[in-house]
Amino acid sequence: MTATDAETIELLTRIRKDSPLIHNITNFVVMNSSANILLAIGASPVMAHCQAEVEEMASIASAVVLNIGTIQEDWLESMILAGKTANSVGIPVILDPVGSGATRLRTEAIKKIMEECSISVLRGNCSEVLSLGSADVRTKGVDSSMSLSDPVVEAAREMANEKNCVIAISGEEDCITDGDRVFRVSNGQPVMTQVTGIGCGLSAVTGAFCAVADDNLALATAAAFGFYGLCGDLAVKTSDKPASFEVAFIDRLYSTGSEEIEGQLRIEEA
Repeated sequence: MTATDAETIELLTRIRKDSPLIHNITNFVVMNSSANILLAIGASPVMAHCQAEVEEMASIASAVVLNIGTIQEDWLESMILAGKTANSVGIPVILDPVGSGATRLRTEAIKKIMEECSISVLRGNCSEVLSLGSADVRTKGVDSSMSLSDPVVEAAREMANEKNCVIAISGEEDCITDGDRVFRVSNGQPVMTQVTGIGCGLSAVTGAFCAVADDNLALATAAAFGFYGLCGDLAVKTSDKPASFEVAFIDRLYSTGSEEIEGQLRIEEA
């Protein structure tokens, strides 16, 4: 068993034992799927975006997940309030910059959140993440238009140092870095991109893994990516068609444990 296998098993065990409350301010499209994904791994989801309660909710949560998929002005203010509260009580904040780089509204919303809150993990596809560091990067809707080349990894490392957070880029191969350590994850299946909400669900799961981690959020994020992708690898053996794959995938999130994790995680530290 590798050290990464052991850490992933340990974090998953903590989630299933402690059932951490994950406060999601996410988009209309994925509220249901994100909640079911969190329940399947053993966490407790709550979807609360009203400004009148987000600070109170964040103060009792174990992590806050912010997702701008269907951003509105009042939701943006709620996200900032929740993020500031999370910072004040010392819990992780996961930010999913859905579609950043596609429109000025989305890009500026993410930049405002990052200016006013301390973000623990910025998780998105390659062009979404790098659009926050360069005006020349553009997304194609919410799909990545860039590959995970060595220059992109180096840009992610620089951004992690600049933003003082973990940068987590998902794609055919995933990259997670805190500016010092770099993890590459190759678990996962192409059909996962054909089911709405699976990408956003990874942000929620990252929140759960970080919620039960000690201080090493880069390793916790890599473990979340590896476990999530592994569940996709196992689910595709049941079905490679989107609708039935989604059911098999959630079942795998629920049932996958140490027996499957040991030796099947494909996480490498560069």
